Amino acid sequence: PGENETAVNLEELKTSVLYSGPVDPAEWVGLRKSYPLLVYLRNNLLMLAILAFEVTIYRHQEYYRCRNNLTAPVTRTIFHDITRAHLDDGLVNCIKYFINYFFYKFGLETCFLLSVNVIGQRMDFYAMIHAFWLIAVLYRRRRKAIAEIWPKYCCFLACIIMFQYFLCIGIPPAPCKDYPWRNGNANFNSNIIKWLYFPDFIVKPNPVFLVYDFMLLLCASLQRQTFEDENKAAVRIMAGDNVEICMNLEASSFSQHNPVPDFIHCR
Repeated sequence: PGENETAVNLEELKTSVLYSGPVDPAEWVGLRKSYPLLVYLRNNLLMLAILAFEVTIYRHQEYYRCRNNLTAPVTRTIFHDITRAHLDDGLVNCIKYFINYFFYKFGLETCFLLSVNVIGQRMDFYAMIHAFWLIAVLYRRRRKAIAEIWPKYCCFLACIIMFQYFLCIGIPPAPCKDYPWRNGNANFNSNIIKWLYFPDFIVKPNPVFLVYDFMLLLCASLQRQTFEDENKAAVRIMAGDNVEICMNLEASSFSQHNPVPDFIHCR
C-alpha cells in the first residue's frame, strides 16, 4: 500500500498476513496440507471416541434398566442413597453429598467466579460487557430474581461467543483487501484494535479468549438447569432447597431460621 493508503509503519506491515508471504485460500476454510495425516486428525478422532464412549454408556444404562424393570433416578448422581439429611452426619457423607450436589448448591457462585476470571483474562471491550452483565445479575440479589434473568444471560453468552468466533475468522485474506480501520484516514492503532477485539491481519484476535467464554457458557447452562431442578419437588427432597434462610438478609437473624449451627451467632 502507498503512504496515504495505510496508517501502519513498515515493521508492522511485515507481520501482516497480506504482505508477509503468499496466501493459500484453502486455509481460511480450515484445509491445510499436513504430514503425517494422523497428527492433523488426532483431535477430531479423540472427540469422536469420547462421543462414542458417552453414547455407549447411556445406551448400556438404558438397556440395563429396561431389562431389570428399573426406573431412572430423579437426579444424575453418583451416590443415589445420599440426600440432604446425610450432609451433617460425618465427613464421608459430606464429601459424597458435595460430589453429587456441589453445583446444585454452589453453581451460581461458580458462575460468578468464572465471570470474574473472564474479565481478568480478557481486559478488553468484551470484558467490560461481561462486567456490566455481572453487575446487573448481582443487583437482583435474590436467587429467584436471578433465576428469572438467567435465561437472558445464557442467551447473551451464546450469542457473543458465536459473534466473536466470526471475528476470529475474519474476511478471507486472498482478495488482499485490508480492513477499514487500517486505512490512512482511520484513527486506529494496534492497541485499540486489540482492545476492541476487531479482526485484523496484523494483530489477530486471540482465540484463547473464546475458551474462557465457553467455560462460562457451559457453567451458566448447567446453572440454568439447576434453576429448573429447584422447582421440582423430587429434587428438593433429595438435594434440599436453595431458599434463603432469612428474607431480610440480616446476618444477626440467621441463627433464628437456620436448622443447623452456623458457628457464628451460636455456639
